[in-house]
Amino acid sequence: MSEIKVELTRRAALLGAGGALAGASLAGSGAALAAAEPQGALPAAAARYTVGGFEVTTLHDGAVALQDPQKTFAMNVDADTFSAANAENFLPDDGFQISFTPTLVNTGTELVLFDTGNGEGARPGRGTMRAALENAGYSPEQVDVVVLTHMHPDHIGGLMEGGAPTFANARYVTGQKEYDFWAAMDPEANGVTKLLAKNVKPLAEKTSFLADGGSVAGGITAMAANGHTPGHMIYMIESDGKQLVLAADTANHYVWSLAHPEWEVRFDMDKAAAAATRKSVFGMLASDKIPFVGYHMPFPAVGYVETRGDGFHYVPASYQLQL
Repeated sequence: MSEIKVELTRRAALLGAGGALAGASLAGSGAALAAAEPQGALPAAAARYTVGGFEVTTLHDGAVALQDPQKTFAMNVDADTFSAANAENFLPDDGFQISFTPTLVNTGTELVLFDTGNGEGARPGRGTMRAALENAGYSPEQVDVVVLTHMHPDHIGGLMEGGAPTFANARYVTGQKEYDFWAAMDPEANGVTKLLAKNVKPLAEKTSFLADGGSVAGGITAMAANGHTPGHMIYMIESDGKQLVLAADTANHYVWSLAHPEWEVRFDMDKAAAAATRKSVFGMLASDKIPFVGYHMPFPAVGYVETRGDGFHYVPASYQLQL
């Protein structure tokens, strides 16, 4: 093996010697360098992207760490199969973290918010969407439209703040099928119906109800994606020839729901329909190379999918939507 030659300039050598002498002097004097104080929680995060003439901002509503992932994901596979998939993807078997990411779309004429996060009752660990919105340069009063992809509590929890509507000047949009399913139940039937009665029904007079293909605003179109809930909706964002899909809860984990779309998820109400929707939606995204925002993808929650075997592989976005 050839010898590696290292050359030092006279100045570098002197500086190096001086640094060594200074270090020896401090060590010998007994002087202690002050430890840096912990800084605590960071401000609620936001990330910004461009889709044609639209500005898209993902807003971190926080995250939660949970144990026993197979009580939630991969419920229909054996533990060895699950463990092998985890090993391939550097994931632990005994715990996981799930994020929550509402999305703000500025069309140039309207400010449209998709889902509202967990809300004030989940703080401090979650419910930070409002703080993220403000850190992104907006106030809740500036939001023109609030779109609810479905009625699960982590999507409708932020509609109210201190007993009053968080977005005082907004109109609201949601799927007709989704709203009708939950609204027909006894308000005390479950956690969803209780929160629906508190947060969604008081806004009904300001709410428009869509079916598949309905328009929220110019360039924003509803797409039925049933299975997770009976009326779960996703949205196609289009501007100046560019596209982005807001995929909501079509996939709830970047490995367990994408690489293995047939693995069952506890929160999917119709598990067969949810699996079929994952295959259809992510098959389209992979084929057309369309980026997407996944509500539960790791923040900032924007990426692509490629077909891999019988499933899909998640590719986090880097700078593609920031040029």
